[in-house]
Amino acid sequence: MRRLGTAAAVFVLAGVGVAGTAGVAGAATGPEGKAAPATTCSTAWGSGTKSATDAYGGPLKNIRTGRNACYDRMVFDISGANGKVGYHVGYVDAFHQDGSGEKIPVKGGAILQVFVSAPSHDPATGKQTYAGTAGKPLPGVNLAGYRTFKDTKFGASFEGQTQVGLGVRAKLPFRVQQSGHELIVDVAHTW
Repeated sequence: MRRLGTAAAVFVLAGVGVAGTAGVAGAATGPEGKAAPATTCSTAWGSGTKSATDAYGGPLKNIRTGRNACYDRMVFDISGANGKVGYHVGYVDAFHQDGSGEKIPVKGGAILQVFVSAPSHDPATGKQTYAGTAGKPLPGVNLAGYRTFKDTKFGASFEGQTQVGLGVRAKLPFRVQQSGHELIVDVAHTW
C-alpha cells in the first residue's frame, strides 16, 4: 500500500510541475498563446536641427554609446559641468572638419553632425582631456550590433567646442537632452 501512495504522490507532483511550466510559458507568450506586445516607441522628436546657445566651457572627458529598445544613444561626459551645455546637432550632406574644412568620410545612410560647447582639452593648461584624433573613429566606441549607429568620426576641438560626425542608418528622428554633466543624443531606430 505504501508503494501505491508514493507512486500517486509522484504523479501529483509531476502534474503540478507541468502545470507550473505551462503557466510560465503562457506568461512569455501572452494570453491564449499570442506573442507579447512589441515595445511602443515614440518617434515624435523630428529630424530638424536642434541647438542650445548655453555655453559651459568646461572640458569634454569622454564619449560613449549605448543601445535601447527604441534608439541608439551617444553620451558626452562633461564632468564638472554645473550649468547648461551648449550644442548644435543636425544632419549634413558631408562632414567637414571645423577649422580646416577638410572633408572626413563617415559611413552610413545619413550623417548627424554634433557640436558640443566643450573642448577636448583643458582651456587653462592645454592638456588633452579626450583623446579624439581628427578623421579617426571615436576612441573606445564599438558600434557592433547597433541598429541605427554605423560610424563615428572625430572632427575637431576648435574655438571651445568639440565636433563629432555620427553615421546613422538613415535620416531618422533624434533628440538632445542634458542630464547632470552629460549631454545625450538619442537617434530613433524607426520613424
